[in-house]
Amino acid sequence: MYLERLNSISNRIPGAMALSLVGRDGMPVESVSSDPSIDLETLAAELLLQVCSISDDHRELAVGDLDQFSLITDRVTLLVSAVTQDYFLLLVLGDEGNYGQARFELRRARLLLEDDL
Repeated sequence: MYLERLNSISNRIPGAMALSLVGRDGMPVESVSSDPSIDLETLAAELLLQVCSISDDHRELAVGDLDQFSLITDRVTLLVSAVTQDYFLLLVLGDEGNYGQARFELRRARLLLEDDL
């Protein structure tokens, strides 16, 4: 069920190299990728550790929950978007990708997935 939805979401994001539904523990539930060299398990584990730490800090500061987190490198853009408190989407976006459209589609994806999680 999630695989079909992730494929649909990924296909709407130009430049998407990989998309993964990840639990709060950093373990991917389901993933799609057009680039087999991307290590989604390691990326998910490392990024979710950072996201959860930042999210906890934001709660302590009473500035609200973390909705989206992005990390831009010289090769890719990594976006982590909250779906629920326990699940996130991790998107790997290539250089030719549209950052604004990717953020919009991840927000739409939240509405599609949150009822099933």
